[in-house]
Amino acid sequence: MEAKATQALLNELVETLKDGQKGYAEAMVDVQDADLKDTFKHFAAQRSSYLNEIEDQMFKLDLKPDTNEGAQGSIVGAIHRTWIDLKSAVTGKDRHSILAECERGEDYAKKAYQTALKADGLPATLKSVIEKQYQGVVEGHDKIKALRDASK
Repeated sequence: MEAKATQALLNELVETLKDGQKGYAEAMVDVQDADLKDTFKHFAAQRSSYLNEIEDQMFKLDLKPDTNEGAQGSIVGAIHRTWIDLKSAVTGKDRHSILAECERGEDYAKKAYQTALKADGLPATLKSVIEKQYQGVVEGHDKIKALRDASK
């Protein structure tokens, strides 16, 4: 895979992870339930760890993270986080609604990782990191979805 294409792919994952980390941190503030605060704290920390791993891989490949604040991923993420804020304000911080929004964020993350996994020619170490992180994202999605379904 060409270096520019790899860099663009990894920058999308970086933005997705930043958005997830920020989204979970904000959701943690929006909920009253201690179990959800702990869950959201766990996933915010997980995304931070994943972000460090991707940035480390970029460094090893001599690729630079995109510092452009207008990047598509961060715009989508900012809109998503704003929607969480709006939803929590309107619903009185309703557990089900916040979990539904977190699941939408997880859907977004899954798609970004699925796109990355379809890329041809990634270095084996990088592909292994992406595959491992994807499994964590899927597990997170499934946990958030189960919590959402149980909160009906």
